[in-house]
Amino acid sequence: MKIIQTPVGHMEVFCYLVYDEETKEGILIDPAGDEDRLIRLLREKDVRLKYIVNTHGHADHTCGNERLARALGAPVVMHALDETYFQQVEIKNWARMMGLCPHPPADITVQDGDELTFGGITMKFLHTPGHTPGACCILIDGNLFTGDTLFVGAVGRTDLPGGSFSQLIESLKKKVITLPPDTIVWPGHDYGDRPSSTIRREMETNPYITDFVD
Repeated sequence: MKIIQTPVGHMEVFCYLVYDEETKEGILIDPAGDEDRLIRLLREKDVRLKYIVNTHGHADHTCGNERLARALGAPVVMHALDETYFQQVEIKNWARMMGLCPHPPADITVQDGDELTFGGITMKFLHTPGHTPGACCILIDGNLFTGDTLFVGAVGRTDLPGGSFSQLIESLKKKVITLPPDTIVWPGHDYGDRPSSTIRREMETNPYITDFVD
């Protein structure tokens, strides 16, 4: 399995290309802009895109969905709660006020524990609400793609519509820190002192875990 981490869009969201090096089938996680560059990356690596996967429904993480889906024919995957929440007219208008394009309806909706495969690789969706109602972390072979649920040394905002600090802390407690300590954390933004971490390191150094998770 190959993982390529690249910042995209004017909000520099971390997008991830994950693919099976044998079958050349892969996914893009949170393609939040720079669609032409992502298409070139796929062609350079000779990867066939099977899914466009979103960790959550905020427009800064989903704004590349429509164009990439149209160009490459890959379905968009999102948790069912965020699919419903972010299709509301007032939430779409909020995204437009931020200067971002709301995403069209997802093609595939998932629930906690659902799995999808690409090549010989399986990804599992862990529902981790708090940043948004349907926020997910995506677990792939010892790698956890956390979106805005967990950053290196921090967590995502909970003061935006649909956010809940208590839910986020509960998600960390029940879904994230219960994973093996050597699980690699791949966040949705480069807000820490390094672009990736581990569950062990976050349990030892992240104040939102050390101070709020009992």
